[in-house]
Amino acid sequence: MKTTNTLALMACAAALAACTAMPASAPPASTGFTLWSPGFADGADLPQRYSGNIASNPNCVGANVSPPLAWSNVPAGTRSIALMVHDQEGRNGTGVVHWIAYGIAPTVSGFAENEVSAPSPRYVGGKSTQGLPNYMGPCPGPNTGHHHYLYTAIATDLEPGALQPGLTWPEVQERLAGGHAKGASSIVLRFGRP
Repeated sequence: MKTTNTLALMACAAALAACTAMPASAPPASTGFTLWSPGFADGADLPQRYSGNIASNPNCVGANVSPPLAWSNVPAGTRSIALMVHDQEGRNGTGVVHWIAYGIAPTVSGFAENEVSAPSPRYVGGKSTQGLPNYMGPCPGPNTGHHHYLYTAIATDLEPGALQPGLTWPEVQERLAGGHAKGASSIVLRFGRP
């Protein structure tokens, strides 16, 4: 009996460990190109630590932890992936681009939490509204409501080294014109301050 209880306890412990190792959000059931977050469901609120951190900006109150991102079902013929994060409500509706990355090899299937908060050899950094080549988290002003941060992945037929570093989002869009985009997927994560 003691052996049976010990085995049952070990089985429960193993099951609990497996559950805690599972992502908070599983990939959506989809046969098409899909961007998702292993840590957050589409439309979820980001905790404060995911907010940006710029000493000179009092609206950037977090630790600038980038959320985990993943994508699946990359279209056939994809040679690289581009990513962009856009706050449509930022700067009183004129918008803020928080991150532009491209030249991501099609063998890459995502980025771990906090992986892109600094430049990385796994992507080519563009130029965000803040002039940065890496991810910068949300920095909305207080009492402006929840901002909606649109994370978009675009599959392209461009080779990973085809685009030079430091391009703005309009420049990336211009380079993708003419049929170089093979598909896109987006999720929204929210952040607001009282």
